[in-house]
Amino acid sequence: MVSSLLLPPPHLPTSFNMSPAIECHNLKTAYSPSLQRPILNGISCQIHHGEFVALLGLNGAGKSTLLRSLVGLVPLERGNININGVQVNPRTLPQIRQDIGMLFQGGGLIRQLPAIDNVLCGKLGTRTTWQTLFGFPKHDRRQALEILEQLGLRAQAYQKTSQLSGGQQQRIAIARALIQSPQILLADEPITGLDVMACKQVMDTLSQLHSQQGITIVTVLHDLGIAAEYAQRAIVLDAGRIVYDGVCENLQAQFSGMRG
Repeated sequence: MVSSLLLPPPHLPTSFNMSPAIECHNLKTAYSPSLQRPILNGISCQIHHGEFVALLGLNGAGKSTLLRSLVGLVPLERGNININGVQVNPRTLPQIRQDIGMLFQGGGLIRQLPAIDNVLCGKLGTRTTWQTLFGFPKHDRRQALEILEQLGLRAQAYQKTSQLSGGQQQRIAIARALIQSPQILLADEPITGLDVMACKQVMDTLSQLHSQQGITIVTVLHDLGIAAEYAQRAIVLDAGRIVYDGVCENLQAQFSGMRG
């Protein structure tokens, strides 16, 4: 069971009340021969601090590509992205990535490592090679254990990740992102392949981070019912374009006539 999350609130930039958390303007990626179009083809949107947003659409619509572009993992042919008022480019990426936690499809965990070591991997971006050469400092390990306890995983801290259930592994991935103290959490299909109970545990965890800590959540989902239950807002993509941006009501109607 996930306990109430009592993590310290993320540090918010001085521009918190002045600019959106995420701003995308006319994003276009390279032409995809398999899709016979750019994966993203003129995406513009704003996501504000403290929102819980679901990215929806058919396979190939561009959901994961849009999410990955926010942290500089997808090259753009046109357009620009601002995070907390700072334009994403090679010079600013290290700063921007300190403010964003990313949950990749499948968790992206190192299965042969214990859970706590996977969580500590979230600190690698803020530590030099010399600082981690002989292991992480004690205060980092204490922080990792505290986060695991708050996610209901203290007993699994020293188990190999490969021995944990799918839902537990995904919560380990969330813990790894949280150790960065992010303002924004991006989740790429965080419940794919999980059973009903594990799905609920993962989505409840994201919901608590949003409601209790004010973390901005942007997640790619396929289940419209789950999107309607947890998200405040849906952005629906079709063929690399936004076709709906609004409240999570009657979402099924937004999918009629889609091409993918």
